[in-house]
Amino acid sequence: MLQAPHQPPVLDMTPEGEFRDAPQAPRRGSRLDRVLIRLGGAAVLAAVVAGGLVMAASAVLLLGLLIPVVIVAGLVGFATLWWRARRAGGRPGGGPGMPAFVIIRR
Repeated sequence: MLQAPHQPPVLDMTPEGEFRDAPQAPRRGSRLDRVLIRLGGAAVLAAVVAGGLVMAASAVLLLGLLIPVVIVAGLVGFATLWWRARRAGGRPGGGPGMPAFVIIRR
């Protein structure tokens, strides 16, 4: 069986050469202290959970704000391709700068 190494006693002296009293052992907490510690722990846990929910809600809000940007960008892209196809006049291969769309049917 292993034993902890023996610690020699600490002698605490003031600059005048007097010994200081040994620190008192911490008192065991009362019932109120234990209740307050648990209540404080629960409050910290609730704050962490609420902070996580705020972060998630912020992410959803940011994505919600980006949806109109995506829709407008898609409409601009579609309108640009539609206009170029219309100007090409249905010629095979489109026109200059117009990509050729090939559909292979089997």
